[in-house]
Amino acid sequence: MLSLSERSKQVAASSTLAITAKINQMVADGLDVVKFGAGEPDFDTPEHIKEAGIDSIQDGFTKYTPVAGISELKNAIATKFKNDNNLNYELSEVIVNCGAKHTIYNILQAICNPGDEVIFAAPYWVSYIEMVKLADGIPITVETTANQNFCLTANQIAAVVTDKTKAVIINSPSNPTGTIYTRKALQEIADLAVDKRFYVISDEIYESLLYDGHQHCSIAAFNSNIKAITFVVNGVSKAYSMTGWRIGYTAGPKDAISAMSRIQSHSTSNPTSIAQKAALMAISGSQEAVRNMCVAFEKRRDLICERFDEIDGVTYVKPQGAFYIFPDFSGHYNRTINGFKINGSQDLANFLLDFVKVGVVPGDGFGADKNMRLSFATSETEINRGLDRIKKSLNG
Repeated sequence: MLSLSERSKQVAASSTLAITAKINQMVADGLDVVKFGAGEPDFDTPEHIKEAGIDSIQDGFTKYTPVAGISELKNAIATKFKNDNNLNYELSEVIVNCGAKHTIYNILQAICNPGDEVIFAAPYWVSYIEMVKLADGIPITVETTANQNFCLTANQIAAVVTDKTKAVIINSPSNPTGTIYTRKALQEIADLAVDKRFYVISDEIYESLLYDGHQHCSIAAFNSNIKAITFVVNGVSKAYSMTGWRIGYTAGPKDAISAMSRIQSHSTSNPTSIAQKAALMAISGSQEAVRNMCVAFEKRRDLICERFDEIDGVTYVKPQGAFYIFPDFSGHYNRTINGFKINGSQDLANFLLDFVKVGVVPGDGFGADKNMRLSFATSETEINRGLDRIKKSLNG
């Protein structure tokens, strides 16, 4: 019998995509499920962006483009970095990929040798571990707590740095926690990275979704030394509700960007031509829709926090950005509810979905079994319906 590669056997399926698929199937089967699993905005892609995509089809812009992206889009990205992040890049330091996930994948493929270590916080985005392993690297997860806002400190990183450390991944605002790194914390991490000579991969995909007046800070902007070893990762999926268009991008060291382009040339080739034109409009056009989405998300954030305050045995860190809340449900572990034994996040997620008809994502896939991720990228009506059900099932 023909066998599969050992590499493929070591890769776990995405827990977020798996639970979303199960929830969607239940809805398709006619069940009344309240969905908190989605990692994407519930708003439509803004009209002017969709029109740019349609126009590109009508204009026949449907052929191959340069592997690293069309020059107009790369120019728009460089301008965005300059205006929004106080970062100046040449076009040779910018690359466009098929979504920010693909961007990070290509970065790791470009920089990691077998056995190289990549450090990141737990809780973490589910794909970090698998992408590091696919690059023959070793993921080094560092546990963070609610008391530290689930953010890595420079001291924690320093404690696990070795001569095999290749990079640290910083995600701010964070998926799954919605927390952000302070300027002071980022400065200390930057100083450590420069001193110990490892890359920083700064995942800033939720940059535009910040609440309570918080301002985004990009670690690469501190000085030229940290900029020279940092990849600033972003994309159009979250801010512009373009998850299916699959456009991500990064700016970073020129030699690494060139390596990423070579790798991409033998995998996806260029990002979709039509999506690049739409992304160009997203980045360079009106930002009013982004601002409106952010206002709506902040209102929903406030609502879901208020509703969790009503539920016994659940604690949370108030999200400062993104559209997730990551409550600690461990106060309900080791109990039996309606004959269903709850020992961890998988058990509770299955209970809520199968018996309560509420879809959430178990925290063990993010490296935090005490917690569950709920997306508030849904209507206030659905938030109230879902929290009513959770409250009734847990409070009794």
